[in-house]
Amino acid sequence: MFLPLLFLLFFSAISRVWAQEAFSDALRPSSDVKLEQPTPESAWLDLRQNSPRNSTPQSAPPWVEAVTLLREQSTGDTMPKSIFRIRVTQPSADYQVLFLRLFFDDKPGQQPELIAWDESGTHVLRSGALGSGINLPSSDSAIIPMTGASTVDIEVPGDGKTVRGAYLDWMMSSDVIHPLAAERRDVIPEPFSSIPPLHSADQDTEQFGTVTATLAAETIQIGPDIQESAAFQFGLEAQPLAALLTFEVANPRIDVPPEIYLNGEDIGPVSLALPELADPGYRGEMEPLVKQMQFQYTGWLRAQKIVPVASLKAGTNDLIVVNGTGCGSSAIRATQIQLKYLWDKSDYLLKTGH
Repeated sequence: MFLPLLFLLFFSAISRVWAQEAFSDALRPSSDVKLEQPTPESAWLDLRQNSPRNSTPQSAPPWVEAVTLLREQSTGDTMPKSIFRIRVTQPSADYQVLFLRLFFDDKPGQQPELIAWDESGTHVLRSGALGSGINLPSSDSAIIPMTGASTVDIEVPGDGKTVRGAYLDWMMSSDVIHPLAAERRDVIPEPFSSIPPLHSADQDTEQFGTVTATLAAETIQIGPDIQESAAFQFGLEAQPLAALLTFEVANPRIDVPPEIYLNGEDIGPVSLALPELADPGYRGEMEPLVKQMQFQYTGWLRAQKIVPVASLKAGTNDLIVVNGTGCGSSAIRATQIQLKYLWDKSDYLLKTGH
């Protein structure tokens, strides 16, 4: 059941109380929840500051009590700030941890921060700056322990118009088992997607004849022109049997993914691992004289490309990542390549000719 939720716009000075960084305690096991208890609905809050004539009251679950926009005036060397204050109540004592995914324009110097505080006005958590300042539409998530807390502030420098929306959902835990030899993975997946974030190793690794090498861990801006591409060089001692390029890309157009060039040859676009279409990260865009809406994903997606081994060579190889034709700017990170070689226990078949 959803109840009407009205946004109240207040402009006032706010006293500052600084808090230490906080980390989530262990989640309550889901077996502790009474089976007959209904599952709380998730919430989508549209935080865009539209004019009143273009705005309509939103609906939200009963556990979202109020959303308020406040202004904080500049003091000394600090710039003015906007605060979206979300007041919530726990649906029951079984729900103690809140998942919040914030959608915003990730501008340098205007990155938002989440602050949770209790009824007495004491801050109990500060998330630190969200995003990485890539100057692109993006999203970032935080897990907030709400034991004793009743309000979450989204604090952002400036007028707050870089903040677009927030997705909130209560979290539960379950027992997770994993092989000891498997690499560390995030055990709490994002809603709408089961793919964990991509991590870059500091050193090249080898397992079962497959070498994984990081080409660049840092974030690199890319555009639709070669002059705005991300360029990499890597050396090979021998040509592999198979090769896979993997990275994460922010703000891609889902129907025109980035293109890959290897040693001067266009080897085609990457494949994107897309989340469910219900994900609020999809953002539509209409252009003049174009009837079909085009969509970009305002977050990070995993991108992969099978590299033709015939295009690889022993020695130095040059690889370029450029955004799709007609797209704007994007960014990539955690770029790595896997090279598969023959090893003593390789599984393969030798087929005879007819």
